Amino acid sequence: MRPQSSHARALARFLTSAAMTAILAAGLGGCQTMSDVTGALTTSSSSKSQVAAAPDDPRRAVEVYGERYRANPKDAEAALGYGQALRATGQRSQAAAVLEQATIAHPGNKAMLAAYGRALADNGNSQAAFDVLSRSHTPANPDWRILSVQGTTLDKMGKHDDARRYYASALKIMPEEPSVLSNLGLSYMLTRELPQAEETLRRAFGNPRADGRVRQNLALVVGLQGRFAEAETIAKGDLPSDEATANVAYLREMLSRKDKDHSRPPGGKSAVPVAALNRPD
Repeated sequence: MRPQSSHARALARFLTSAAMTAILAAGLGGCQTMSDVTGALTTSSSSKSQVAAAPDDPRRAVEVYGERYRANPKDAEAALGYGQALRATGQRSQAAAVLEQATIAHPGNKAMLAAYGRALADNGNSQAAFDVLSRSHTPANPDWRILSVQGTTLDKMGKHDDARRYYASALKIMPEEPSVLSNLGLSYMLTRELPQAEETLRRAFGNPRADGRVRQNLALVVGLQGRFAEAETIAKGDLPSDEATANVAYLREMLSRKDKDHSRPPGGKSAVPVAALNRPD
């Protein structure tokens, strides 16, 4: 295997620095959206029409669900929808606050617990997130999506072997699920097991259900091994020219940062890692 360049070695050091919290929060979320993680609440026939009328635009959803939530903070469906919409628009601290109050009002609601646990994970509260997520499903009826998110919280705490056991459990329920494989690949990346990370991410990338983040995770791992031309080819793929150009530019930026830039946590949108490129979880 080719030796890594100084830039690639620098990025590898960056991936294990304090900035890893940002990478994991965005990149280890896999392909699932919040609704995928939390499932759906049981609704009455009268509220189903309101759900159907909820807009797809997260910003509009914040307005719709926010209005309902403020009118009745104990409305479980409104609280969950509001929390999901806040998270989708990047208002993660507010999402966690709304969902925390909702879990107090609805302590036995597992969908609410799952949403709250994911919001805590977004905010870097890994241990609290893990604990809440553990209450959102049971060993007798495990949810593979939640198992995968629990794995990411363990990875953020440096408990990589434990995290991989959770990913393995998720894969027993949903074999070859690309979002779980992507998280597992990133877990190997964190411990510098780059060939294993690449092999796992290629499995994920080969699944037709894989989303764009899997492509970017694979490109990043290939680039970290010094195969920059191949990494750019993966990043471009069959994407439209403007998106392909943006992806390649971002990959080059990540792989060419100087050591001094890696010694401090990133700030602003430009510092979001390739693993999360243009893909809000």
